[in-house]
Amino acid sequence: MDEFYGYPVRRLESNLLELDCLATAGPRIVRLRYKGSPNLFAEVPEISVPTPYGDYCYLGGHRLWHAPESMPGSYIPDGEGLSLSELPDGLILDGKTEPFTGIHKRIEIRLDPVQPRVTLAHTLINEGSLDVELAPWVLTMFRLGGTAILPTRADGSPTDGLLPDRNFALWPYTRINDSRLHVEDDFVLVTAKLDLPPFKIGTLNPVGWTAYWLDGILFRKTFAVNAELRHPDYDCNAEIYCDNHFIELESLAPLTRLTPGSSVCLGETWELCGTLEQEFLSEDIIGHLCHQHPRE
Repeated sequence: MDEFYGYPVRRLESNLLELDCLATAGPRIVRLRYKGSPNLFAEVPEISVPTPYGDYCYLGGHRLWHAPESMPGSYIPDGEGLSLSELPDGLILDGKTEPFTGIHKRIEIRLDPVQPRVTLAHTLINEGSLDVELAPWVLTMFRLGGTAILPTRADGSPTDGLLPDRNFALWPYTRINDSRLHVEDDFVLVTAKLDLPPFKIGTLNPVGWTAYWLDGILFRKTFAVNAELRHPDYDCNAEIYCDNHFIELESLAPLTRLTPGSSVCLGETWELCGTLEQEFLSEDIIGHLCHQHPRE
């Protein structure tokens, strides 16, 4: 069996893609790549956070949390106890029910056999004895060196100017003049550079996608938009975090009150493209990305 820094993995393959999931820990997806290409995801096995339940290891790749972020609630270690089930076109990863929170995490993965596309369902199940309010929070960590794209406004916004049509959430460590941040009327770009402190920005994304351009590959994740419902983090459904080790595309579902035994799910679709010439990218975004990455 293949491994990821000592953790056994289970590989899914299509005609184009390879995807590695941890086989005994998580649920985590730790590698995603075109066949013959490097892993798009960050690999950070050296980073961990101490908690009352042991060290939480970031490892890298893709994971499922629940928002709002808290300590230790968001950092319950998941280094063992995973149950893995086979699907005709994928896998179901069932994590061990968390102590303290009583939350059970599940990720269902389906790999398209022909197109460079992955479909995921992220489910939180309340296996505790009390109601809990939370939101599925899905985080994908990438290698540095590329640029993240965060749309902030949809076509067809009201033109009378009477009501706001965009919002931003900033974290205490975020600097407005950060050199990685580029803000335009309809989108935000965050360039993932080395040797800079943590940065994070969020918004209520009206178009339901974020993307990352790295090494000539465009990764895009799409998700459902429920703008009329309340979300965590000053009403954010999409966030970008970046530090000296990785950059992260994060999506969040609306806040939900889960009674014991009930569940909530956030779906995502991942698509990989080998060019920026995509219908969902405006000429302004393409121009900025080409300027930032002239060799690609």
